[in-house]
Amino acid sequence: MIYPVNGESLALAAAAIRAGGLAAFPTETVYGLGGDAFNPLALAAIFEVKGRPRFDPLIVHIAGLLTLEEVADLSRLDSRAREQVERLAASCWPGPLTLVLPKRESVPDLATAGLSTVAVRFPAHPAARELIRLSTGAVAAPSANRFGCLSPTRAEHVAEQLGGRVDIILDGGSSGVGLESTVLDMSAFPPRILRPGGLAREALERILGPLPPAGPPDASGPQVAPDKLRTPGELRSPELRSPGMLSSHYAPRTPLYLHGPGAIPPWEKDSGWLFFSAQSRDRWHPGRGAEPRGAVEVLSREGDSREAAARLFEALHRLDRLGLRRIHAELAPPQGLGEAINDRLGRAAVH
Repeated sequence: MIYPVNGESLALAAAAIRAGGLAAFPTETVYGLGGDAFNPLALAAIFEVKGRPRFDPLIVHIAGLLTLEEVADLSRLDSRAREQVERLAASCWPGPLTLVLPKRESVPDLATAGLSTVAVRFPAHPAARELIRLSTGAVAAPSANRFGCLSPTRAEHVAEQLGGRVDIILDGGSSGVGLESTVLDMSAFPPRILRPGGLAREALERILGPLPPAGPPDASGPQVAPDKLRTPGELRSPELRSPGMLSSHYAPRTPLYLHGPGAIPPWEKDSGWLFFSAQSRDRWHPGRGAEPRGAVEVLSREGDSREAAARLFEALHRLDRLGLRRIHAELAPPQGLGEAINDRLGRAAVH
């Protein structure tokens, strides 16, 4: 069921998607569970396999900018928003950025939870782009895991959670970014980060200027041309405008407890420990060179948020397999991808 990425396996996976089946595949963020974005039966299968509630919209992945206007109706944006989308696409795509845009009627409502907007991403991973190109040109793909559980950054994580419920799993090794994409809502003014992710806020603000705090959009008004306002069906909870917005998500089976930087509690039996940096770990366990008791993971030896993000889910998967009583996790400094790391830890933690 798991195939290494090559021309033959990509052709098999594309054929499965064209036939209405599902393929798990690597992206630079996490592994995705892909189905034909224009096929309601394939979309329904994604929700069923993941155990995902249908009010949670999917992200449509494209293989090139020429496909963007096949799924998104940019004519519904005002001129200011269209110019911003063009700058973001030129600077950040392909890459770990998802844009929420007005959708084309050809995109089934099931993909968008009944909204008139669609979340679109152009992934950077070459295998993902080739698979999308060979299949239908637009693939709906949430993370390839059971809903609410830890996201997969390796093919074996997919197999552990979804097993034989997927037609084919493509193995492209570890995900390079390791966190889901940043979701930016371009259908409201000002643009707002709905979900922090693999593209840091600072990178977006260099293009767009200062952005509001991450979270659901407020009532400041639509960034849509006045004669093309949103439909009444969009006036539902703003949390539903993007995947990954539920307060509890990305969770290990083991209860996870959060602590501020440098505030991890002392060692206790049958617990696991997740440190942002080796410096934090060494302050907690001063005996350098000696192994601390218990299961210990360090996300980045030098405290680099990009390395920490890439290792986050894999470290949590390892700790979660140990049958521990609880996991203590240290929050990251909020700069760079630290915002996204803390977002994932916050949604995974005991509430």
